[in-house]
Amino acid sequence: MTSRITVLGATGSIGQSTLDVVRRHPDRYQVFALTAAKRADEMAALVREFSPRYAVMADSEAARRVQAQLTCGCETTVLSGTRALVEVAEAAEVDQVMAAIVGAAGLLPTLAAARAGKRVLLANKESLVMAGPLFMQAIREGDAELLPIDSEHNAIFQSLPHNYGGDFSAHGIRKILLTASGGPFRGRTAADLENVTPAQAVAHPNWSMGAKISVDSATLMNKGLELIEACFLFNCQAENIQVVVHPQSVIHSMVQYCDGSVIAQLGQPDMRTPIAYGMAWPERIDAGVESLDLFDIARLDFTPPDEETFPCLRLARDAFNAGGTMPAVLNAANEIAVAAFLGEQIPFTRIPSLISDVMQRHTLAAADSVEVILEADRWARDCALQLLNETNSSVENPA
Repeated sequence: MTSRITVLGATGSIGQSTLDVVRRHPDRYQVFALTAAKRADEMAALVREFSPRYAVMADSEAARRVQAQLTCGCETTVLSGTRALVEVAEAAEVDQVMAAIVGAAGLLPTLAAARAGKRVLLANKESLVMAGPLFMQAIREGDAELLPIDSEHNAIFQSLPHNYGGDFSAHGIRKILLTASGGPFRGRTAADLENVTPAQAVAHPNWSMGAKISVDSATLMNKGLELIEACFLFNCQAENIQVVVHPQSVIHSMVQYCDGSVIAQLGQPDMRTPIAYGMAWPERIDAGVESLDLFDIARLDFTPPDEETFPCLRLARDAFNAGGTMPAVLNAANEIAVAAFLGEQIPFTRIPSLISDVMQRHTLAAADSVEVILEADRWARDCALQLLNETNSSVENPA
């Protein structure tokens, strides 16, 4: 039986890997809808290859450019805007939704997929970071299936008991061991980081990822966001999760049990493995990924994270423990800070301090509705931009 899939964020790295799995199994999967932000040329090429019923661009001008590249016989309907993203995520014809839009922009369509009872392939960690309780409630009430796609969370999912119901003690679980590569600056001191460039920050040693998530990996914010995501996915507290720096990125995460056992999932650093696992679960299918050769690896190293040099991990833990709207504020401030760094407006070391400054100015509120969460997100972005402007003004006009 063919499974129909909507790919949110089709032109990004996760979207491209998802479509590669689809190419390998045309008898199992049919693309219902593809979405992207502004990459019109790439979207038009994907439409010609996969013939989805809908192509949705977040940007209306990009949608017009896609439409202009399609032939008159093309049956794909091109749409734009948030409402269209939601519609292709919750459409009755859709069986599963790959949620791979980067950042807060993915929240509403991912929530829509959960409420509509889809198999949600969650690669958009921000949905859980911003609105964890609401998102998990939507999964339960919509009777949706939630399959984590981040390699670490997928590894944890595979290492947990098949009937895990969210209770550590009932299954003899002691802790989750969340692995981190350490990024391109592992082992550097704070002084070493003063003058790093965006090009250096996006040069991840193991994974091929977009610019924003690559910078998050370099600051360890990506691991902080994953810690928050894991807490909601697996119904645990931050104290139940130990971050372990593992530079080879071969062990994707582990679960430690009270009898002394540690169960791990190993594999190549290729996102097609967790994507194929999520798409076909509980089956396993060819993902186009070579098997791991342990003799080639030869060694596996593990060290604790350096939270003094890379404080973003601590900030994320603090945000989760504060609860309410604080994780949404953390995420929004980080998006602004990373964009400023990539735009060469601030140094790398200003990213965590800007996030911290925004968090300290936030008045905590209960995150009991999407409206409250989006308002916290808007406030945090405005606050971060204001702080950036104040900093730039003081540099341009010193006393």
